[in-house]
Amino acid sequence: MLAAMTDRDGRLAIGELAARSGLAPSALRYYEEMGLIHSERTTGNQRRYPRTALRRVAFVRAAQQVGLSLEEVRAALDRLPVDRAPSATEWNAVARTWQLRIDARIGELERLKERLTGCIGCGCLSLRKCRLYNPGDAAGSQGPGARYLEGDPLPES
Repeated sequence: MLAAMTDRDGRLAIGELAARSGLAPSALRYYEEMGLIHSERTTGNQRRYPRTALRRVAFVRAAQQVGLSLEEVRAALDRLPVDRAPSATEWNAVARTWQLRIDARIGELERLKERLTGCIGCGCLSLRKCRLYNPGDAAGSQGPGARYLEGDPLPES
């Protein structure tokens, strides 16, 4: 039945791309709107995706698993060919960018872990030395969220 959803040029209908990629058609339309994948239209105005769209969708999903935003994914995809699989050189250039981003994220998470452990370790949540100590909501003027846990400097005491 899926074979009927592939045209004579080997292009995939949105239903087949959805079935093979595991994404809903609405997600595929969103990816297309974002410029992550591309389709052509038939004379009946139906979308037809090249087979390379499967690889690009897999790329997007892998990138999201490592915490990249769709903007970062688009920037990476813009550096790769649309009509064929990337060469080893092309892929390595993108992979290096991902590695730098992942290393930065690991550093952020390690700093967050240290701050949380220090706070939970004291157990009081109110001593001057506590990393969450926030007299008079001084951190409120610095914006929303757990400001000290996110790296803002603690007030001088």
